[in-house]
Amino acid sequence: MSEAIIAKKAELVDLVAEKMKAAASIVVVDSRGLTVGQDTELRRSLRDNGIEFKVIKNSILSRAAEKAGLGDMKDLFVGPSAVAFSNEDVVAPAKIINDFAKTADALEIKGGAIEGSTSSKEEIMALASLPNREGMLSMLLSVLQAPVRNVAYAVKAVAESKEDAA
Repeated sequence: MSEAIIAKKAELVDLVAEKMKAAASIVVVDSRGLTVGQDTELRRSLRDNGIEFKVIKNSILSRAAEKAGLGDMKDLFVGPSAVAFSNEDVVAPAKIINDFAKTADALEIKGGAIEGSTSSKEEIMALASLPNREGMLSMLLSVLQAPVRNVAYAVKAVAESKEDAA
């Protein structure tokens, strides 16, 4: 193999390793057997949510995972592998891919990484069942508003009871 090819592959390994380090979550899938239409639809829905989806050679993925400190992921890179990188939303790639896999039997989740820690297929599936970032924020807001709302109801009830007494 020529020096130029080796240098180009080393550069690609560095690029993928940087993506792995920067990613909030990574989902590794086997997309073998998807039709062109299904693949296009999956890529479009991932792209619309700010998720990068790439098919990368396993040897490059293995070296990049090692370099990124995710050496445990090397077991996932067997057979055809496609990788979804999300830098912002931890839940989004798992949720989108899991929902898509329900309609496309050929798509199989292999595992991934969450916040720099290797995750099994089961952990990725559990992550997919969580609400997305906006859903979690609305639940948090609801929990934070509850005490204020209860105080307002109590004040209103006291005011109404004093009006009725007068």
